[in-house]
Amino acid sequence: MAEDLKACKVACLATVEELQSICREEGLVCEELGVTKNNLCDFEVEYLCNYKRIVLTLRNTEEVQELYLVKWKGYPESMNSWEPRKNLKCTDLLSQFWEDMVRELRRLKKRTIPKKLDASLASHLVQRAKLRKTLKQWETHLNSLGNKKGRIFVENLVDMEGPPKNFTYINDYKVGDGISLTEVAVGCECTDCLNDPVEGCCAGASQHKFAYNELGQVRVRPGLPVYECNRRCRCGPECPNRVVQKGIQYSLCIFRTDNGRGWGVRTMERIRKNTFVMEYVGEIITTEEAERRGHVYDKEGTTYLFDLDYVDDEYTVDAAHYGNISHFVNHSCDPNLQVYNVFIENLDERLPRIAFFATRPIKAGEELTFDYKMQMDPVDAESTRMDSNFGLTEIPGSPKKRMRIECKCGVASCRKYLF
Repeated sequence: MAEDLKACKVACLATVEELQSICREEGLVCEELGVTKNNLCDFEVEYLCNYKRIVLTLRNTEEVQELYLVKWKGYPESMNSWEPRKNLKCTDLLSQFWEDMVRELRRLKKRTIPKKLDASLASHLVQRAKLRKTLKQWETHLNSLGNKKGRIFVENLVDMEGPPKNFTYINDYKVGDGISLTEVAVGCECTDCLNDPVEGCCAGASQHKFAYNELGQVRVRPGLPVYECNRRCRCGPECPNRVVQKGIQYSLCIFRTDNGRGWGVRTMERIRKNTFVMEYVGEIITTEEAERRGHVYDKEGTTYLFDLDYVDDEYTVDAAHYGNISHFVNHSCDPNLQVYNVFIENLDERLPRIAFFATRPIKAGEELTFDYKMQMDPVDAESTRMDSNFGLTEIPGSPKKRMRIECKCGVASCRKYLF
């Protein structure tokens, strides 16, 4: 019985910092939690909770002193203390505190900084500090999941919404029940795919020219498939025909929009025209399952269904609960991202990878968008079936009358409704 108990494990609902607080409050040392004899009594500012100005009389002279209520990292809130500004070296936390306070005062239409904050304002600042901490933890988690070059940032200056619930971040397709991906059996024999392709290289699989230029910019028209080199190809990882498979190369920010569109994504750096930006990743499900989920999403007024209808309308990508940063990209009737169907390790034309490329140069700080009812330029009869119908899937037998969702993209050419 004793041996069984040694192997017994119970999940702890407390966070590491909560456990650290308990240790410090009780004067306990725990190396696993990082609480040692050397740092048991160390004090580090976690966030600032309140602010006030007081007047001190020293040697018959009056001096105004600024005080901040400090939440100490690893200590319970009962040990918060008022500290003078001169004792605080946390310049970033001070700047964030003042930005939050000024923003909230503007919202309340108050022009002056009070000598003492009322309880509601102080509570708001604490909530914002806790939210920023939660979003930072989520940001760290997102960046730990892949080897992509670009970083992901998270920002919410609008409301108190935290990380989405019931959502798991993934970097590749999650294959649903009854669906299998067939790996490519052959690769090219090229040593220089761009300048000296052998028998057309992988791009020749579709009888189209090489999809990318030497800078990795797509140069075929939307509607044509893109075949990248794969793991069986002779060329190396720096081959110019390996673009989408390298993942996101730009630093992007998931941010909270201020016009009721929820989360959005903006780029932190300039993106060249025709450059790969991201994939649309999620669960691959059958059209029958998509139809079932579509009815549920209709009632919620939102959906993340994207038909894989390059040759047949058999499969759909659902990014509602499993997806990457594309889950947060908003619609626009004048988008800066264009959809391409890309094939790499899997050549099943029913299961392309959905890649977003920039339709024009995109400035740093600009929001990334795509058209949820994007229409491809039909270059041949086959490609007309490639039209991406993101959102409310058009499945035979599905109700034709679906909820009309108002479009809030704000561009001059706005169609007023998403669907």
